[in-house]
Amino acid sequence: MKIAILSRNRGLYSTRRLIEAAELRGHEVEVLDTLHCYMNINSMTPSIHYKGEDRDDFDAVIPRIGASITFYGTAVLRQFEMMGVYPLNESVAISRSRDKLRSMQLMARKGIGLPVTGFAHSPDDIPDLIDMVGGAPLVIKLLEGTQGIGVVLAETRKAAESVIEAFLGLKANIMVQEYIKEAGGADIRCFVVGDRVVAAMKRQAAEGEFRSNLHRGGTASVIRITPDERATAVRAARTMGLNVAGVDILRSKHGPLVMEVNSSPGLEGVETSTNIDVAGKIIEFIEKNARTNRTRTRGKG
Repeated sequence: MKIAILSRNRGLYSTRRLIEAAELRGHEVEVLDTLHCYMNINSMTPSIHYKGEDRDDFDAVIPRIGASITFYGTAVLRQFEMMGVYPLNESVAISRSRDKLRSMQLMARKGIGLPVTGFAHSPDDIPDLIDMVGGAPLVIKLLEGTQGIGVVLAETRKAAESVIEAFLGLKANIMVQEYIKEAGGADIRCFVVGDRVVAAMKRQAAEGEFRSNLHRGGTASVIRITPDERATAVRAARTMGLNVAGVDILRSKHGPLVMEVNSSPGLEGVETSTNIDVAGKIIEFIEKNARTNRTRTRGKG
């Protein structure tokens, strides 16, 4: 099988591991810089060009699309879908998960546990917005933020009002969420492949920090998750339409709550902390499912 990996840097741990796992199983792999792909969009023979060549020779494509290039990256992936190439994650599913507000609404509609979340446009609504999520302390999140950037813990009502006013004054889109104190600055990253959780790790925030992201100095360790947490992670990934996802869960007194569903989860933290060959499981999934024109949406949406 010939597999394309859409990645801006072949030296990244996740990209390297996917190359190793695929080649170990006898597949041919090529890394394409997403922003250097360009498209011939027509109704008869849609195509992808890369470095002056028409690239219609791939059986499957693994998208490793960073949040900052979501628009162009999903357009490239959609073009591969139109050409009949099997995508590990579909373009519409990636777009759905990258829109934090839309993803929360979709999961709420499916009855998946979430932190109480508020969203508003007008500064006039701030007092009621704060009350809506149970008052301070509360968490304020930029919708466009990644890796913990743009996430603020407001410990008092006055601080919450000031931060929300500042963000809205800058025309930034934000969500306001209840603060789950009992989580103790920890969350669980469940790595979903297909219809099961193949690995899970606990991420613990650094001393004096409430964000557990590894990029923010958090630490990772192996953890045994409950059947309820496992089911929640799989349902969240399925709701987004993702075959591979990192589902971030908080343990609360109300049960597991989903914070976010990541469509391009990093492999380094979870493989290092669990010693599980997650990259190999991803390639195995592709082997079982990759067929020409197997995309559910066929490049639509």
